[in-house]
Amino acid sequence: MTDSVSSTGMTMTGTRLTARALLLGDRIDVAGLERSDLLSSAPIAFKAGQDGFAALFRFGAVVLVGLTPLEEDDVIRSLRQRITGEFARREEETAIIEISPERDDQIPPGGPIYIRELSTERLIVIADALAKSVSLARDERDAAAFFDIVEPFSRHLAEKGRHPGGRREILKHVGHALLVRQRISGRVAVEEKPDVLWDRPDLERLYARLEDEYELKERAASLHRKLEVVGDTAQALADLIDTERSLRLELIIVLLIVFEIFITFYQMFTGAAGH
Repeated sequence: MTDSVSSTGMTMTGTRLTARALLLGDRIDVAGLERSDLLSSAPIAFKAGQDGFAALFRFGAVVLVGLTPLEEDDVIRSLRQRITGEFARREEETAIIEISPERDDQIPPGGPIYIRELSTERLIVIADALAKSVSLARDERDAAAFFDIVEPFSRHLAEKGRHPGGRREILKHVGHALLVRQRISGRVAVEEKPDVLWDRPDLERLYARLEDEYELKERAASLHRKLEVVGDTAQALADLIDTERSLRLELIIVLLIVFEIFITFYQMFTGAAGH
């Protein structure tokens, strides 16, 4: 193994690097993050640790390449004040990058990510795919958790013809559905390609291979379908509340009419008895 000197300005020992993507929270505030070692502004990328690389994404992900566990902890600790809605449980995605000048940029099934040379642009392309993958993992888990909550409710409604609990319980389901939908739809646009490809169209093939490897388009399409179900569920629950309210109002109106009829007959009876 020999040292690899790249256009990132970093010297990395060995031809294999570990890339780790972590979803830290709902968002990372990158405004005003100016560093002397800045390598990119979209996304924010900079040299980290002794000879590593870090990329920050506004939707809450950070990708760390070539860092030791202690160096990773230092980077994450330095970002803590910039994280909004920090997660207690972080999603994580790990990949091995192998620098192989004799190969084209490629990703064999089950193998590492081969790149011809270590460059900032290649690392940004890889970081973008990993960040989207780790964000999708969180969104998929949130969507699955929503269906786990709603499934018993739906089964009871189908079997008994009425929902369990009262209006407050339905409102909780509606609120949870809207929260899941808002959180997922606002997280990250997976279909968008990294800005670096505008200047480096030759890296389009590498990004396409990463898209295929992590099934970004397929997972995003599946998630959109689940979001539609979440929205439909929220609408159905809201309609159920409206129906219940209408039935309650109709019952009250009927009772008032009956009461008014009773009073009328009572007045007629007392009036006739008086005569």
